[in-house]
Amino acid sequence: MKKYTTKFWVVFSVLSIIFLMGWFVFWEIKNQGIGSLNRFLGLMPIASETKTDLETVVSLADAVLFTEGKEKVFLILFQNNLELRPGGGFIGSFGILKVKDGSVIDFAIHDTGNFDGRIPATILPPYPMKETLHIDSWKLRDSNYSPDFLINAKQAEQFYHMGNGQEQFDGVIAITTNVLISFLKVTGPVTLEGFPGTYGSENAVLDLEYQVEQGYLKQDIAFGDRKSVMSLLGFEILGQVKNLSLTKKYELFQIILNDLRSKDIQMMFQDELLQEQVSSAGWDGKVDEQWKNDYLFVVDANLNSFKSDYYVKRSYAYTIDLSSEVPQASLAITYKNTAEKKDWFAKDYQTFLRVYIPQGSYVRTVKGGAKDPVYGEELKKKYVGVLVQTPILTEKTVTFEYSLPANFKREWYDLKIQKQAGLSDVPVSVTLIKKDGSREEKSFTLDQDKVLSDIL
Repeated sequence: MKKYTTKFWVVFSVLSIIFLMGWFVFWEIKNQGIGSLNRFLGLMPIASETKTDLETVVSLADAVLFTEGKEKVFLILFQNNLELRPGGGFIGSFGILKVKDGSVIDFAIHDTGNFDGRIPATILPPYPMKETLHIDSWKLRDSNYSPDFLINAKQAEQFYHMGNGQEQFDGVIAITTNVLISFLKVTGPVTLEGFPGTYGSENAVLDLEYQVEQGYLKQDIAFGDRKSVMSLLGFEILGQVKNLSLTKKYELFQIILNDLRSKDIQMMFQDELLQEQVSSAGWDGKVDEQWKNDYLFVVDANLNSFKSDYYVKRSYAYTIDLSSEVPQASLAITYKNTAEKKDWFAKDYQTFLRVYIPQGSYVRTVKGGAKDPVYGEELKKKYVGVLVQTPILTEKTVTFEYSLPANFKREWYDLKIQKQAGLSDVPVSVTLIKKDGSREEKSFTLDQDKVLSDIL
């Protein structure tokens, strides 16, 4: 069997960021000029939000593809959200992508397990990594421990340079395994010569995990070559995407826009103008520090639970009572571990749960945690953190009772709920008890950041 270097994740970063921004926008109109794109936008029956996002993609594509003879270098973080981290997922590998005037000059992939051995063991890991992961120092693979991508991107760069990495990056891009599913939804299932089965949007992630962890042993594939299936799959999908009709390419573009909105793709650029555009589009994965009304951000960190997030289902139930002198809040977070047995892939689920709420809130009770809660303040928010354990085939609910700040006086009530990167759709119910005692209820799916006034 022919052996390939492991380029799977870099291929998908190129597909997501360069190919979709370049092929769909640039290559389709390169002989007609930007005016043709404007005519295309005018003819297509698309929502104004999508049109604005497309215009942003055009601007980003132009900045990335046309470098005026200069080489641009990007750090690509590949986050496996089957093993959830606050910033998206476990960083099993990272890539270094170099582009110049529309061409990929070079791209290389690195295993963080190997690279982390070059990083001095000088930084203590955040709580509770030491106790749960049994590590004495913090390194690149766990660098995305903040819910804010800008912080994670800078932390990843710091660890890269601590490991004697020599590149200076023009930007940092993070993607999750959900991007693979997005492509397969449009291309349809694919088969690979020399490998069993068919890889479709419903099963590809699970089958790939099995192949690189267990299946290669039965196929007499060397450990160092066990991820060759990823490279093969990446190039197979790339070939199919190139042959898609314009309509299908647009369908793929819309799906990738959803990945951007849901934070399965997050971006940070050194160029201030580019970063301002990304931030305005909401693709920077930033915690909203400017929001002045009620606020909620639920953040999980899978710590020593293998890839159990594939089986864990979550739901949030939030009640806010405005009839009291000081508004009272109640939050219930339910985990259901649907894994049927412990094996190489899944086990009893353990997460360090952090709930970010308005600064100045007073937490009265926390129930359902495995240990006493911890408290802190960051990103202009208060957070309460607790370790939660959910054995296989069980359900666990963690509840938080708290008061909003005493000075929480608003002419109108509104709530912003931010979505964690890498987390799939979460059912949410919100119950609003108004000042007159009347109730208003709403259920929805948290698939991107939501504002209550836009939902009710």
